[in-house]
Amino acid sequence: MKKIVIHPITRIEGHLKVEATIDNGEVKDANMSGTLFRGIETILKGRDPRDAVMISQRICGVCPEPHAIASVSALEDCCQLSDSIPLNGILLRNIIQGTRTIADHILHFYILSGLDYIDVAKALEYEGKNEDLNILKNFLQQGFSKPFLPRSEIDFKFDSKTASEVAGHYLMALDIYRKAQEAASIFGGKWPHDSAIVGGGISGQVTQDKIYNYFWRLDEIIGFVKNYYLPDVLAVAKAYSEYFEIGKGCQNLLSYQSYKMKSDGSASESLLAEGIVNNIDKYGSLNIEKITEDVTHSWYEDSEPVNPSVGITEPKSDKAEGYSWIKSPRYESNVYEVGPLASLLTTYLSKDNQFIKDTVDSSLSEIGGKISNLYSVMGRHLSRAVIAYIIGSNLKSWAQDIKVGEPLAVKYSAPIEGSGIGLCAAPRGALGHWLSVKEGRISNYQVITPTAWNASPKDKDGNPGPYEQALIGLKVKESDCPVEILRVIRSFDPCTACAVHLITPKGNLLGKYRIV
Repeated sequence: MKKIVIHPITRIEGHLKVEATIDNGEVKDANMSGTLFRGIETILKGRDPRDAVMISQRICGVCPEPHAIASVSALEDCCQLSDSIPLNGILLRNIIQGTRTIADHILHFYILSGLDYIDVAKALEYEGKNEDLNILKNFLQQGFSKPFLPRSEIDFKFDSKTASEVAGHYLMALDIYRKAQEAASIFGGKWPHDSAIVGGGISGQVTQDKIYNYFWRLDEIIGFVKNYYLPDVLAVAKAYSEYFEIGKGCQNLLSYQSYKMKSDGSASESLLAEGIVNNIDKYGSLNIEKITEDVTHSWYEDSEPVNPSVGITEPKSDKAEGYSWIKSPRYESNVYEVGPLASLLTTYLSKDNQFIKDTVDSSLSEIGGKISNLYSVMGRHLSRAVIAYIIGSNLKSWAQDIKVGEPLAVKYSAPIEGSGIGLCAAPRGALGHWLSVKEGRISNYQVITPTAWNASPKDKDGNPGPYEQALIGLKVKESDCPVEILRVIRSFDPCTACAVHLITPKGNLLGKYRIV
């Protein structure tokens, strides 16, 4: 047996390490390690509960708005405000979150994971004329190729024409990403860390000019998703169809409802459903009281698995059994995967939404596949693109339903005692914030991020987390570039930026590092 260690894993958000044990070219075991400590939960203690929305967004600079929405939802639950948020406030939250989610998914495919399948260097071989392609060629010819390395020993399958066309969309994707962030900022304010999302709804004012400015950007964003992003993912999926059988993982899915569409907070009126899926296509209801966090192999003080409503965060960096700063969330003591795949299938199986059903069915038809194929590396990529298309198709109607001059928020008083839970679907899946308040101050705050579910280490029963399960059994070529492992991990779109806050009580400098 031999061990492959990849540290740090590049082209992801945050810091992640994998140790894979290989025997005869097959992964027999894997340990995923989040290598930096998330201390936001501790930082929030003793604060005014209304401050949590801005502080918790610092968990992540890539997708802070789901943290804002989960945080204010927990506050509103604590204040019993959930059914009182004005429709304008709900719609604007949907627009901010949805637009930035599409931007995030585009970023993941074109900038982070797509380079595992597309040899950008082949653009130099193609003689076609395209402005974006010519810019990319000039970039490569000047020697700026390091973002696209390593390229050796990878089984690239596209010819120079196809590779060049998809690679040409790389620069388009950067432009669309920028425009999507601009569009969301019209209503959300400065980014990252949206200032407009507040307890009770949305701050600021909405004018017809803002709505018009949003619309003209939105048309181009939706057009890119429909005409480039989804077709490019399908092209990669067809070329690498074997990856519909690779990286299946635990095959249990969990999601939270998101994008509410009524001011009474009705779960039945959300775009994305909550629930669990087992045995490929068996949908079940979700009971959040059955969620626990296990720290057996995490660098925290030992404790029995408990619900995050009473969870604690006490770091212990020298714990012998630990190998990750990520805890192990479990549902009914079982391992569950979260993400666009979970959101897509729980919605597809539980909601009577013909548009969503037709979109999923047509995408599966394109690859000649079925639902079971989505439990895979390529299935996750396809699910992410389909979710982006579904969200994009709803953004225009949400913007059209905004009523200029009507309330955006409801007034409330800060809670003195109580607790609340805020849940939503972040770009990477189920995100939950658990808030407890005593004497007007936060007494406890717990967060379970999507990557905590997916990148979790083994639990007390020895059950590997979703990343680890997806790697076990993987065939790996004996080479210096184990791209198979990276393709599996990147298909989840890791975001361990949620774990980058480590301080000493006096703020002493721990060390300086130069990353090259």
